[in-house]
Amino acid sequence: MPVRRLPAQPSLDHLKHQAKDLLRAHTAHDLSTAQRLREFHPKFARSTDAEIFAFPLRLSDAQLAIAREAGFASWTRLKRHIEKPTLADRLELKHHERIEDPVFRRAVDMIDTGDVAALRTLLAEHPNLIHRHVLLEGTNYFRNPSLLEFIAENPIRHGRMPANIVEVTKALLATGPDTEARNTTLALVATGNIPRACGMTVPLIELLCANGADPNSVRHAAALHGEPGSLDALIRLGAKIDLPILAAQGKLDEFRCQLPASSAEDRHLALAIASQFGHTEIARALLDAGEDPNRFHPLGGHSHGTPLHQAAGYGYLELVRLLVERGARLDLKDVLWRATPAEWAQHENRRDVEAYLREQERLTVQKS
Repeated sequence: MPVRRLPAQPSLDHLKHQAKDLLRAHTAHDLSTAQRLREFHPKFARSTDAEIFAFPLRLSDAQLAIAREAGFASWTRLKRHIEKPTLADRLELKHHERIEDPVFRRAVDMIDTGDVAALRTLLAEHPNLIHRHVLLEGTNYFRNPSLLEFIAENPIRHGRMPANIVEVTKALLATGPDTEARNTTLALVATGNIPRACGMTVPLIELLCANGADPNSVRHAAALHGEPGSLDALIRLGAKIDLPILAAQGKLDEFRCQLPASSAEDRHLALAIASQFGHTEIARALLDAGEDPNRFHPLGGHSHGTPLHQAAGYGYLELVRLLVERGARLDLKDVLWRATPAEWAQHENRRDVEAYLREQERLTVQKS
């Protein structure tokens, strides 16, 4: 889920009030509040709505969720960002411009310019450099990147990659980055716009997987980001084809074969993916199997909305009709923008979908 970016001059008092509002919403059993806590409080990552509402939430819990929702690891880190900002807190700067470690910054500049010889020399002079991380809070990802992760140009910093980025990556891999760094870099490459635009997605995926990155660790991310080239490469390199992947590919017959033996987690993610790609018959099969159309998407799967939000935003009228017929609520608001499915359709100029949803809202009011 995207973070709620802080304003240029954030107020700690205002954020304290937000934490108190979160407490009140928790007491009121607001469904979107349960999803916010599931997303941004580590204690609730695998909890049901009922378990979250039964928990005696404290102010410190609400403050932690507010801090993480803004892209900070803790309330203490958020407070320091506001009261004693440093260069790393300059959220208006590009990520590499916020690096305070001068050696790390030099290495990133060498990556960006493709200066392999100078990079190898620097890495030899500082053998621990490949294991260092920089803290760049205030965003929903890339908050604590290692050096290797800067090769992916994701998030976008320059809008381009050096032509020899594969050789640059080989130089970094030769110094032994850990498995987590390799997998995180693989995810950034597989889901990034710039590697695709530069024709580097598949070569980098192949290189990273040949050097220990796990294609299974990022296959769902590639599917959710609509990167078929990445997904094909990952499958060729050993990624498992499971229910969510079949949902992304729209392979209905194979999907139906795997559905009875699938896990609850895979079915939940598959419905999120089907609603994103407009695969109506796959969504129908999942609803027939008991999936809840009013459940927010799982973490990592556009978790700020429900299947109806996603289908409405993309303009899939047939799927929208199916979800409404199966009981999808018209009044549920998403977590990030606090908008209904009809308002998502309006924002994306999906006029036929918006008209249908507005009519359903009118009919619902009449019945009540």
